[in-house]
Amino acid sequence: MLTTQRNRPIEWSLTAATDRANPFMGIEVDAIITSPSGDELRVPAFYAGDGVWRVRFASPELGQHTYRMECSDPSDSGLHGVEGSLVVEEYEGANPLYGHGPLKVSENRRYLEHADGTPFFWLGDTWWMGFAKRLSWPGGFRTLAEDRLRKGYNVIQIVAGLYPDMAPFDPRQENEAGTAWMPGFERINPAYWDAADVRLDYLVERGLMPAIVGCWGYYLDAAGEEAMKKHWRYIIARWGAYPVTFCLCGEATMAFYLSEEWNTPEYAERMRKGWTAIGEYVRSIDPYGRLKCIHPGGNQAGRDMADPQVMDFEWLQGGHGDRMSFAPTLALVRRSVEREPRMPVINSETAYEGIINGCWENVQRLFFWSNVLTGTCGHTYGANGIWQINCKEHPYGPSPHGRSWGDTPWDEAMNLKGSEQLGLGKRLLERYEWWKFEPRPDWCEPHSSAEAPEAPMAAGIDGVVRVIYIPQYSGPPKVTKLGSGKMYRAYYFNPMDGTTIDLQGVDSGPNGEWTPPTPPVMGDWVLVMEAV
Repeated sequence: MLTTQRNRPIEWSLTAATDRANPFMGIEVDAIITSPSGDELRVPAFYAGDGVWRVRFASPELGQHTYRMECSDPSDSGLHGVEGSLVVEEYEGANPLYGHGPLKVSENRRYLEHADGTPFFWLGDTWWMGFAKRLSWPGGFRTLAEDRLRKGYNVIQIVAGLYPDMAPFDPRQENEAGTAWMPGFERINPAYWDAADVRLDYLVERGLMPAIVGCWGYYLDAAGEEAMKKHWRYIIARWGAYPVTFCLCGEATMAFYLSEEWNTPEYAERMRKGWTAIGEYVRSIDPYGRLKCIHPGGNQAGRDMADPQVMDFEWLQGGHGDRMSFAPTLALVRRSVEREPRMPVINSETAYEGIINGCWENVQRLFFWSNVLTGTCGHTYGANGIWQINCKEHPYGPSPHGRSWGDTPWDEAMNLKGSEQLGLGKRLLERYEWWKFEPRPDWCEPHSSAEAPEAPMAAGIDGVVRVIYIPQYSGPPKVTKLGSGKMYRAYYFNPMDGTTIDLQGVDSGPNGEWTPPTPPVMGDWVLVMEAV
């Protein structure tokens, strides 16, 4: 009998009794799995090549599960009617993705948490093309993953083979086994996915949650609706049993870069409808209910791209224009966290460090701290050189518009200062019940606004803790609404290196206000005040 542990995937194989020219497109195979409590799940199987189909399954429920195979061609005795059972035992290990379980939306719909209710502060890294062979396996892939683990990251955003910034079947899409699909979108290439499996499994086993992006939006046009549904069914069959999240596509309404339909409202509306339909299909076949979102175009919100009913949380995309992108991005964040119905919000792409020779670590800190103190439930970092996987021997090269975004190799970009500094910020926030934080612009004067976006910004838990970010060109603000005669322990946190400066006890005085001393070095600082 097959045996696995709670939330860990288990796999079994079946061999078709009938030869078919193209099994992947010709039939569908499912496992009907009954849990000990009587719940029934329909789990898609995936075509593994040479007439072999495989099922991957994971369960949070302990005990014996039974399964019955169903094939859309019931005459195939190798795939239809096969029965079996498996046992799920308690998980033994320290991996939070298994021990606490996959992610869900919190009851107040403000943040993400594990299945057991443990809050999850999202700190993502952007490896859009991380399954490509430019990031070698095992050496390069493991090196980058271990660096991100050391710095405190817990999410890797990665695309399932149909990458941005290139035409379909560009050789740069290949891993060691070729491209994810064969030219023409008539056949899947199982060998590509086998090579990707090893990488994805490594991320999960190390506690890095894959945020899987199905493709870039324009592939719906290139492949067609039928092939795109098959693509998503394959992703769910291969990887749905893992503790992952799903993003329907990247830049949903953006036409291919050289298309005559670039930026036309007609194309955008067609893709909005098309991706909403794909989202409804994905929700209908995902037996695990993994969290889903969509990646929007520049300075847009994910829920503007599709029917919000197909989404569980919202990704945003700011610009890549250095500090010039800050004000519109902050305005987008504010609109998104205040919208109804409530939805957890994450800025999933903005100002990659080093892109167009800009957006350096000071800009990374500005976006991170402003976003999380405005109400996002985490943040995603990106570095130019990593998202497209540049390497010295095989640089990514020009984008469709003819120029490169920059040729810094990934193993140099890995060490850009911003990636470390955002990890320091996450660690500071995790000292407190960050998921209870509320944005409180009224706690300091001056404070950030539409007219002065780079003024200080505050958030926290009233009567417990305040965190105030003081941007690079701001002086310390007057802290307000402290309460008459209240005592606080205060300190400055240096977001560049994680060191602190103790400000001793703070007495708010009769008017409930306090002006902190000026930090000794010019730059951005984080003021933390803990109620005594």
